[in-house]
Amino acid sequence: MDNGSAGEVTNLNFAPAFAAIDSMSSDLIPVVVNGAAGKMGREVVKAVAAADDLQLLGAVDRHHIGEDVGLVAGCGELEVPILSDLQSVLVLATQEKIQGVMVDFTHPDSVYENTRSAIAYGVRPVIGTTGLTAEQIEDLAAFAEKASTGALVIPNFSIGMVLLQQAAIQASQYFDHVEIIELHHNQKADAPSGTAVKTAEMLAELGKTYNPAQVEEQETLPGARGGLAPENIRIHSIRLPGLLAHQELIFGAPGQVYTLRHDTSDRASFMPGVLLCIRQVTQLKTLVYGLEKIL
Repeated sequence: MDNGSAGEVTNLNFAPAFAAIDSMSSDLIPVVVNGAAGKMGREVVKAVAAADDLQLLGAVDRHHIGEDVGLVAGCGELEVPILSDLQSVLVLATQEKIQGVMVDFTHPDSVYENTRSAIAYGVRPVIGTTGLTAEQIEDLAAFAEKASTGALVIPNFSIGMVLLQQAAIQASQYFDHVEIIELHHNQKADAPSGTAVKTAEMLAELGKTYNPAQVEEQETLPGARGGLAPENIRIHSIRLPGLLAHQELIFGAPGQVYTLRHDTSDRASFMPGVLLCIRQVTQLKTLVYGLEKIL
């Protein structure tokens, strides 16, 4: 996925962005989209541009630099150029009386530094990029709390996925055996998906250990049984062209199998969740992990 790094500098004209600040209503939430030329970033640009209470203030990416982000996203000219220097754009979102939000859909290699940079500038990050480790999330949570800055780390913005996870929690009360299969397009850089990791964490928090051993297993092909998440939950990752984002939870018991599945066929399905997070993060003073926490 395309990404904007916190450390790149480009000498481009910031006049359109400052003009947008001058004309901005105090009722509008200014939004910076980091990774704006990527597939998810383009959807966010379109969603923000169409929202009456949001103002697209800046766009950051390593590609299409200098081009109008609206034309790149396919929603018409927005007079917001794509820049490559995240920190310079974050400065725009810290102007007096403006409480900015950064939406990040970039790359696992840069998301941690991007998030720290946003918090340091007092810009509220909404993170859709997966790949943050548990230790990194803990560090960012401490940093956000110290700065009294709201932040959201959201492995999946789909309302349907939240419902699947809640159904899985209910099912786990009756089933002791469960495995997770997550399926994504073959351009996804990290595995397993953040959604699968989050789902396994939610099940592990219930205080039980799953999949009690029936035999002594031996993998003749290393990795055949998938990755081992907390409380003995297996996660299997599939990467293929033609897929977008899909997840299955398969519960098993003697004589029955219970399967929960969520399928995404269009990235637009994530946008209601993204918009909700943009609006909610301005009310927070610390980091929140997971969409279910703010619904």
